[in-house]
Amino acid sequence: MRRHAVSAIIFLILSMFITSCTEKPAIQGGAVEYRADGATFKGYIAYDRNKKGKRPGVLVVHEWWGYNEQVRKRAEMLAELGYTAMVVDMYGNGKQANTSEEAAKLAGEVSGNAELRRSRFMAAMNFLRTQDSVDPERIAAIGYSFGGHVVLQSALEGADLDGVVSFYGGLLVNMSDTPGNVKARILILHGESDWYVTPQMMVQFKTDMEKAGVKYEMITFKGAEHGYTNPDADALAAKFKGMHMKYNGEADRKSWDDMKKFLEAVFRKL
Repeated sequence: MRRHAVSAIIFLILSMFITSCTEKPAIQGGAVEYRADGATFKGYIAYDRNKKGKRPGVLVVHEWWGYNEQVRKRAEMLAELGYTAMVVDMYGNGKQANTSEEAAKLAGEVSGNAELRRSRFMAAMNFLRTQDSVDPERIAAIGYSFGGHVVLQSALEGADLDGVVSFYGGLLVNMSDTPGNVKARILILHGESDWYVTPQMMVQFKTDMEKAGVKYEMITFKGAEHGYTNPDADALAAKFKGMHMKYNGEADRKSWDDMKKFLEAVFRKL
């Protein structure tokens, strides 16, 4: 009888262990508000509530359309990988553009004002660092298009980040006077057929980075156009004539896998 009781206890312990090891992520996502320069910004934070303890935080910066469902989904996907992810609102009050002209205006106001861009990005980063589920010493950032340029430029200016990933981001960047201050590892995921990045821009970027001694990795996806990770890219291109963007499922999957490997290497171990 005693032998059966011991066996039952061992079986119960093993069952509990297996269950804990195979427990599926329970993603908690919710809107948040934070302040910068006296204005209100609306972000979104996602994390796995089944995961215990602090973990790396990852900022997600939107395309020029603004804070929308696409980047919220990416934040949740990052949460499934074990990170706490936060969507950054670069326009304020959760603004979203409804036309390409409005998007260009909003993006231009931020890109054309380095101090404004830096303060808004840093406000989000500092807010993410205060979250209970975040290890404030392990922070990375990813960005798409306009957002890719934001995270890349932030890294080049010496932002205290472990790594940045730019998905089809702009490559016309301003090099820091003190390039040795670059702390972040840099990964650029580029569509070979991106209409918005000319061969001349690519040559200039590589030349500038080499002169400044900034190390980076670039992975190019054959046949991929601007917006290759955005499932709405085709509809947006059809709606707003003259835009050059197209979704590419293969490049989307491959680039996400490349980002996962990069972040794992940056943070070493979750």
